[in-house]
Amino acid sequence: MTAGLPILRLGDILLSGLMSDLDDKTALAFTDELTTRIANEDIRGVVIDISRLEIIDSFVARVLMQLAGTGRLLGARMIVAGMRPAVALTLTELGLQLTGVTTALNAEQAMELLGWRRPAEEASRAS
Repeated sequence: MTAGLPILRLGDILLSGLMSDLDDKTALAFTDELTTRIANEDIRGVVIDISRLEIIDSFVARVLMQLAGTGRLLGARMIVAGMRPAVALTLTELGLQLTGVTTALNAEQAMELLGWRRPAEEASRAS
């Protein structure tokens, strides 16, 4: 865990979240740990849940775009999940685009986009 930002592993997917008090030091440590784990643990997907973010600024948007680009270069797909409508509006109003970032309504949808299925779903499909 880096600077209060846990990164959980579920198979070959990493799951983490951002909080509104993200500063430069925490962002750099988070980016470093996440990219190191992608490379060392053969990770194919990353979900970053931003549902706890009330606002987003150009710094956080830049961090997300950099993570997506770095993840892609390392062979992982990154999905940002849980964007609140107010955050989406703020990004639009500021003219900020999360270029190269796939989004999902929530973490569960993001996991499904990466091919993750809940065990109950798999069991009912096998019947």
